Amino acid sequence: MDVTAELAKPIAQQLLRSDIPARLAYDGLDGAPRVIPIGFWYDGANVVMATVPGSAKVPALRRNPRVAITIDYVSPWPPRVLLIRGTAHLELVDGVPDAYIEASRKVTPADVFESWEQGVRALYEQMVVITVTPDWAKLLDFETTLPKAVEELLQARQG
Repeated sequence: MDVTAELAKPIAQQLLRSDIPARLAYDGLDGAPRVIPIGFWYDGANVVMATVPGSAKVPALRRNPRVAITIDYVSPWPPRVLLIRGTAHLELVDGVPDAYIEASRKVTPADVFESWEQGVRALYEQMVVITVTPDWAKLLDFETTLPKAVEELLQARQG
């Protein structure tokens, strides 16, 4: 599968630039799976997130950096789903990354954004930037692409 081509599809680009939180799946330190909603930005090649250094996901991702990400919506119809798998790379940075602030602009109401930004910049002395380089991606638009099992069922019924 050509990951770059999959992520370049117009619907994939729409999802990557949307205000929809990503759902990040990873293994917790106890071995149990976790899925969390998280704000993100797309830098044209990577899905990038940021979190506080004391977040539970930081040591878990350091131990096992393999992750899955889903960005999706169901309304308006038809559903649009972008599935991504990759490896998370973590970097501790001073302050709040400007890209984190800009990504947050997508989901923070304009009338509270300025005070929200001031609060975040005052609170966080450091953040951990989580960069996921996709090594697998699949767009399900439910018009031209479907989940593989559904495609196989349709083929079996038509064949």
